[in-house]
Amino acid sequence: MEDLAEYHGPISKRQAEEILNEAGRDGSYLIRDSMSAAGSYCVCVLVFRQKDGLWTIEVAPGMKERLFRKVENLIAAFKIPDQGISVPLMYPVNKPK
Repeated sequence: MEDLAEYHGPISKRQAEEILNEAGRDGSYLIRDSMSAAGSYCVCVLVFRQKDGLWTIEVAPGMKERLFRKVENLIAAFKIPDQGISVPLMYPVNKPK
């Protein structure tokens, strides 16, 4: 996860919202550690690692759950419109160096 430029580490939800507000574009996203689910991450919605090591994201009701071996693959899939989340992940907001 640390390899991804858009991974911001253990920042709060409020900090993430502030960073995304500064970006000011619908479809902007970043990744941060989940504060409520240890070992999970947030990408606009919670990203879960299952017991088998696969990753999934919460999708709209009626949409089929999709499983991914890598978070990078999950992000690539949800950059495409109409995949079950309200806005595609279009604009990564990278952590400042």
